Amino acid sequence: MTVINTSSGRAAWAALAALALVGCGRAGTAGAPDQPADLIILGGPVVTVNDAQPTAEAVAVRDGKILAVGTRAQVERLKGPATRVQDLGGKTLLPGFIDGHGHVSGVGFQAVAANLLPPPDGRNDSIPALQQTMREWMAASPLPKKYGLIFGFGYDDSQLKEGRHPTRDELDAISTELPVYFVHQSGHLGVANSKALELAGITASTPNPPGGIIRRRAGSQEPDGVLEENAHYGLLGKVIFGKVGSEESAALIRAGQDLYLKFGYTTGQDGATDPGNVAGFIAAAEAGKLDMDVVSYPSMLTLGDGAFMRGPYQGRAYRNHFRIGGVKIVLDGSPQGKTAWLSKPYFKPPAGQPADYAGYPAMQDPQVNALIEEAYRNNWQVLVHTNGDAAIDQLIRAVEHGAKAVPGSDRRTVSIHAQTARVDQIDAMKRLGIFPSFFPMHTFYWGDWHRDSVLGPERAANISPTGWALQRGMMFTSHHDAPVAFPDSMRVLSATVNRTTRSGQILGPEQRVDPIVGLKAMTLWAAYQHFEEQTKGSIEPGKLADFVVLSDNPLTVERARLSELAVLETIKEGRSVYRRAGVTAAAVGCGDSPKCFERLAAVVAAAPPGTSGVHRD
Repeated sequence: MTVINTSSGRAAWAALAALALVGCGRAGTAGAPDQPADLIILGGPVVTVNDAQPTAEAVAVRDGKILAVGTRAQVERLKGPATRVQDLGGKTLLPGFIDGHGHVSGVGFQAVAANLLPPPDGRNDSIPALQQTMREWMAASPLPKKYGLIFGFGYDDSQLKEGRHPTRDELDAISTELPVYFVHQSGHLGVANSKALELAGITASTPNPPGGIIRRRAGSQEPDGVLEENAHYGLLGKVIFGKVGSEESAALIRAGQDLYLKFGYTTGQDGATDPGNVAGFIAAAEAGKLDMDVVSYPSMLTLGDGAFMRGPYQGRAYRNHFRIGGVKIVLDGSPQGKTAWLSKPYFKPPAGQPADYAGYPAMQDPQVNALIEEAYRNNWQVLVHTNGDAAIDQLIRAVEHGAKAVPGSDRRTVSIHAQTARVDQIDAMKRLGIFPSFFPMHTFYWGDWHRDSVLGPERAANISPTGWALQRGMMFTSHHDAPVAFPDSMRVLSATVNRTTRSGQILGPEQRVDPIVGLKAMTLWAAYQHFEEQTKGSIEPGKLADFVVLSDNPLTVERARLSELAVLETIKEGRSVYRRAGVTAAAVGCGDSPKCFERLAAVVAAAPPGTSGVHRD
């Protein structure tokens, strides 16, 4: 994908923008504007992410869309008797952030689970700390008593003092009567206690499922509690998510939405949505409970009869702020969890694996080819999870197969994560029209781990190779993959620009990009990824009035300070949907049903010690 920014193109767009501004400001009777604005925002820098008009002093909004962008004097001509005027007080206005890849419903799960994250997002740097956090959560949360479940999210073996995963025995120390399950921060692994393994039917005689591994105790076939990939997903489905009904799903969606809005996202993504959560999103949309746009990509492996893929919510147009944009396929696992599929062995293989261990695929080529071909025949956009370069090779082969079987163009097939993409693979992506959505936050959270244990120095330096893509004139997006990481927009931007690890080292300096490029990857280019560049991603007349107000200008502050910038307000189609000052967690709509998760709003708002990583003011 080539970024088209010729000088003649910029001039043409500048002329169109000027005409739009003059037209909107034409005076009516007695000097009053013929199209008065509903809202005018001024008093601070406006970063438009529009190359034709990079900055402005003020913006006018009417009927949820941008009416005009320009100087304060120009825009104030559109003020009418009922126009609201918002003064930024020197703060910075930008387009609302667009989620390149994440899981809105998964963030809701994180919101009610015990927070097992390591610093800086949690306090868990050892297995005893994890046990203590879980015990505090059990005492504070109604969920163990109500549903007979004990679960937490976010432990990271790479950050634990023991340098390993917890075991079933260490989870048994928390409880032997109730199932206990820890979800790894990657979301691709987990640890179960003996009761959870029993409920899932996992014993010494249980074989590894296709695309998954049940780790065993040394010298035996007895499970040690750690489950990888499809083994992990199988237990989640049987033991945890089997308790979630439609009301619970809707409540989790609202909880996830609230956290997205706090970080300035006006468009969220729900990747690999299961049918229950598709129904939950539709119910939330019909009830008017969505304050931001959410685009869903259900997993192709769980479509069932696929009725919702033929319904009114499938397609390019939002309906009550929700749409199904296509489908998702997962080809491999997690690099930090050492389950991603590489073409060369891991720098240090996980315990129990041979020196030539390189991860493994989720499925084989014939199945992948068939899925891509089916998606192309249905004109579904495809998001494909590809962390390891062997998985990226598999995607490239499948896209080549699909293009021959079903000729077409501008499909915008997305390589999600593309963490270990090689230079030749970036070239192939450009040739085939594969859009890369990178995960630069890994450079902070796991950069040291990639260098010292997962990939080694050379491969680690080029994870999420945004520099290579930019050199080739390609657009790309930067994402957070929440709940793998918080949907923290400023940490996404900082990681894309700085690539600084936890230890303060720069990982792959040649892959760094300028702040404006980092912003485009979260706004205009993210809109393009979702086929929404005509309506979102920049502050231009005619586009949706989706904005975020930041505490400072990301184009002028020191780059090392980008992660410190705060989201002060999120505005969706001209309506404020989040304000930092005096805002508490919004109600998430559990209703009065005894089957509901005890009014998740109360759980999120109270947030007792050890509870979820939901950020609150």
